[in-house]
This record gives sequence, C-alpha cells and structure tokens, in this order.
Amino acid sequence: MPKSKRAKVFNLTQVDKKTREQKDKLFQNIRDAVADYQHCFVFSVDNMRNSYLKDVRHELSDCRLFFGKTKLMAKALGQSPSEAVAPGIEDLTQYLSGTVGLILSNRPAQEIIDYFGNLAKVDFARAGVTASRKFAIPSGVVYATAGEVPVEYDVPLEHSIEPELRRLGVPTRMVKGKVVLGDESGEGEPYIVCKEGDVLDSRQTRLLKLFGVCLSEFRVKILAHWSAATNEVTEVNPEAMDGVVAE
Repeated sequence: MPKSKRAKVFNLTQVDKKTREQKDKLFQNIRDAVADYQHCFVFSVDNMRNSYLKDVRHELSDCRLFFGKTKLMAKALGQSPSEAVAPGIEDLTQYLSGTVGLILSNRPAQEIIDYFGNLAKVDFARAGVTASRKFAIPSGVVYATAGEVPVEYDVPLEHSIEPELRRLGVPTRMVKGKVVLGDESGEGEPYIVCKEGDVLDSRQTRLLKLFGVCLSEFRVKILAHWSAATNEVTEVNPEAMDGVVAE
C-alpha cells in the first residue's frame, strides 16, 4: 500500500529563520525611528523572559523597543560618523554586544533610567543559570517550601510528589502518609540541592521549582544613552558590561 502523502511529521519546536526581508525591515525601522525620538538607549537584560519584556513594551507604549542581532542594530545606527543615522549616535555601537537592545523615547532620560532601576521580577531559574545562594532540603518531614518559611506557616509536602523526588535523586520515603527525608525525627543530613555559585542543571532547577524557590531575577540595565539635543552619548552603567565579550 503506498504511503500517504498526508502522513508527515512536523516538528512544532522548529523556528523559522528570519528572512532577508525581515532583517531589512528591522534595519529600516530603527533608522526611521531615530528621527522621531530625542533619546536612544542601549539596554542589557539579565535572565531574559519574553513575558516580562512584553510588560515593559506595554508600560513604555509611547517608546520604541528593538531587540535583534547586535551587528544589525549597530549597522542601522551607523558605525562611523559618515554612516550614522544621527550625529554622534555611532558612539552607542560600542555597547551593542551580548543580550542587548535599543529603546527610543521622548521621555526625560532620567525617567527611563529610574524606571529600569526599579524593575526587578523574580522567577524560577533555568538550566545554565548560576545559583545565587545555597538551597537544601532539611531532614525529617519534608515541607512544601523545604524550610524557606517557618514550619508553623508551612504544610507537609503532598505525598503524590514523593515519587518524583526519588526520581530526581532525593532519598525520600513515605512514613505514615508523610514524605520523609532521613530520620522522621529530623536527625540526619539535609539534602543539598545546590550551592552558591553552582551552574544549575535541569534536575536542580526542577527541584527548586517543586519547592517554589526562585533564584532568577529579570532585570534590565541601561548601559548608555544618546541625546538628540547634545548629539552626545552618556555611559550609564559601565559595570553591566563586565564579562561581556564583544561579538
């Protein structure tokens, strides 16, 4: 029997590459937008989350935010005085490396800087993130937050989660309907999920999420901004460039 042409497997995780037309459109959009705004900022992102970036776009709906290939954004701004889309803006391109983007705004520069200075969203860490602190599961009856809050404000962990804990390498067992690590009385060594400075793997991040422990923080840092009034670039956060390798 011939194979049906309809029986095709499509990979839903496949992402189409950006076409030349899309890149040209982004390039032109950046160049066209510069003339309409008084300030152009370069920002970097720690622990990128698209959902939080959408919130930023909503809050700054009167601004333009561009997030794309750094080389393309640099070329759009212009990498020399003769290529620059506006006088002096070429000095911004030295900050376009790593996970960065552009914000164009007519708001006062300090208002934008202060907005991002106060922006911080905690979230669950993903694999590859460096742990900011140690987290361990205390011995004895295992609670929902594993000691993150006092026992009197916590509740015992649901028994249905115990098989997954064992699958993730935590030596737990069921005792009288409760999930127990080590001795029921609390004697014994705690189970260390991660130490400060560890590069987390998928097993560790899953355990952190099971206990509601957020070790990741979404932050946006303004590196530098250009002003149309002065045609000058001002560095805002030089420390944010530490460890960034230019592309």
